[in-house]
Amino acid sequence: MKTDVINLEAGSAGSIELSDDIFGLEPRADILHRVVRYQLAKRQQGTHKVKTRSETSYSTKKIYRQKGTGGARHGDRNAPIFRKGGVYKGPTPRSHAHDLPKKFRALGLKHALSAKAGAGELVVLENADVANGKTKVLADAMKKLGWKKALLIDGAEVNENFAMAARNLDGIDVLPSIGANVYDILKSRTLVLTKAGVEALEARLK
Repeated sequence: MKTDVINLEAGSAGSIELSDDIFGLEPRADILHRVVRYQLAKRQQGTHKVKTRSETSYSTKKIYRQKGTGGARHGDRNAPIFRKGGVYKGPTPRSHAHDLPKKFRALGLKHALSAKAGAGELVVLENADVANGKTKVLADAMKKLGWKKALLIDGAEVNENFAMAARNLDGIDVLPSIGANVYDILKSRTLVLTKAGVEALEARLK
C-alpha cells in the first residue's frame, strides 16, 4: 500500500510503499487484547503484601486457659479471626508476568500498525528533526498538523534535537523503533512513523 510522506511544516515530501503484510492486515481484537494484557501484566510491580500470623506484632502468650471458660480454645491473639491478627492467604510479592510466544508478540505489533493504518491514524514523516531542539518550534508544528496525542517512532535512534524538543510537551511521546509496542501504539491518537522508522519496523517484522 502507498501512503503520502509529509514534513514537519505539513508540506508534501513524496510517498512511500508500506508492506501489506505489516500495515495491511485486518486487525483482530483478540490478538491485540492478548498482547496488551501480556504487556500490562509484565509491568505490574507485584509488591502487594500483608502480614501473616507469624509476622504480626502481638504476644504469643496463650490468651486464656484451655478449659473452663465456656469459650472457644485459642492459642494467641495473632490468629486471623482476631482484630489486628494476621491475614490468612493474603497477597505476597510475586511476578504477574506470563509467557507469550515471540512470534505472537510480533503478530500483535503487525495488527496494531494495521489498525492505525486502517483507521487513518498513521502519518509518515520524512524525518524527525527540530532546529536547535526548540520546544516551541515543535509545539507550533504539532498544532499546525493537528496532533493532540501522538506517538512518534523513529529509526534505530531518536533524533537528539527532536527528543529534546518533545520532552516538555505533554501531547507527544517518542520511541526508537526497537521500543515500538502494541500498548503505546493503540493508546495514541496519531501514530507518526519516520521513513527510517518504517524501514526499521519492516526489517524487524519481515
